[in-house]
Amino acid sequence: MLRFLHTADWQIGRQYSRFDPDDAAMLADARYVAVQRLARLAGEEQVAAVLVAGDIFDAQTLSDRTLHRTFQAMSAFSGPWVMLPGNHDAALAESIWTRAERIGAMPANVHLLTTPEVFVLEDAGAAILPAPLTQRQTHHDLSVWFDNAETHKGAIRIGLAHGSVEGQLPESADSPNPIAADRATTAKLDYLALGDWHGLKRINARTWYSGTPEQERFKDNGAGQALLVEIDSPGDEPRVTPCEIGQHRWYQWQRQIHVASDLDALLTELAALPAMSVIDLTLSGELDLAGQQCLEQALGAAAGRHRSLQTHLGGLALVPTAEDIAALQADGYVGNVISELQQQQQGGDAQADTARQALGILARLLGDQRSAADAPESQS
Repeated sequence: MLRFLHTADWQIGRQYSRFDPDDAAMLADARYVAVQRLARLAGEEQVAAVLVAGDIFDAQTLSDRTLHRTFQAMSAFSGPWVMLPGNHDAALAESIWTRAERIGAMPANVHLLTTPEVFVLEDAGAAILPAPLTQRQTHHDLSVWFDNAETHKGAIRIGLAHGSVEGQLPESADSPNPIAADRATTAKLDYLALGDWHGLKRINARTWYSGTPEQERFKDNGAGQALLVEIDSPGDEPRVTPCEIGQHRWYQWQRQIHVASDLDALLTELAALPAMSVIDLTLSGELDLAGQQCLEQALGAAAGRHRSLQTHLGGLALVPTAEDIAALQADGYVGNVISELQQQQQGGDAQADTARQALGILARLLGDQRSAADAPESQS
């Protein structure tokens, strides 16, 4: 029986410019941790090899330190790492791969497949048929040669490719590099390990995208996993088991708040998220002062619990009730300021968000002032 891990799209060196610098650095670092987890999983499962279907690196111009860190992160698994150049790290005449070799970053158990020829894993009884990219984009199917590739009798045939399966992925897929949807059938493959689509996707029983092992987009597509593949013998259908790898889950929410129960539901959802998530939260509607204070406390706690919390509150108006205004004892000039801030919230733009924040600050100051006035004098 052949057991191996299928992974792809590590995108080492990816930048996260939309986040605060501290969060961006930690999200970039999480990609090395994902590789370490893959290595540990490979050792625990005693697989014959780890197959990486392209885009190990996010760009061709990464630092030497990044290259060394990547290959050092793989050290927990001493078996074969079979790697394929993808569209982000294509095997150009001068590429990130030639530089990795030149600086001695690649260990001996890394097998980089840069030519379309059969690579044999002797001990595993497997033949790997690669379709490496030697340029970022190509408009013909590089896996065509699989159909006529000869492998030794009794070998389990594994295809390794990076691109878009025709008719199966959205037009927004990472690259146009086409792969025939029936390639596993026409090439008599026992399994076709694919990269490029960053989510987990089953094309058919023998053709799978593993997705990226560390999620990096607000898409609910099964990212953050690797695939453990088991094949008993040539011709047998593979058993494919997704394995959790990633640290961070990504959530992008739009929620409306109009009544107290809406706020309660939101806070319950937030509390249920796994720690160290990446959250993008847009709120609209309206809150009274008590709801605003409750929301601020909950968002503060969530910001401390998660990797990143980005909030967009421009559409959320702070609407003090008559009781709120009366309790603040705001009249005269202060009362007029409160009324003006309430009106400025109606635009739903950056000015409205500023007005909402200003109204919240003013309400807190008035509340603190009133609490101090009501507090009993201390005795010396």
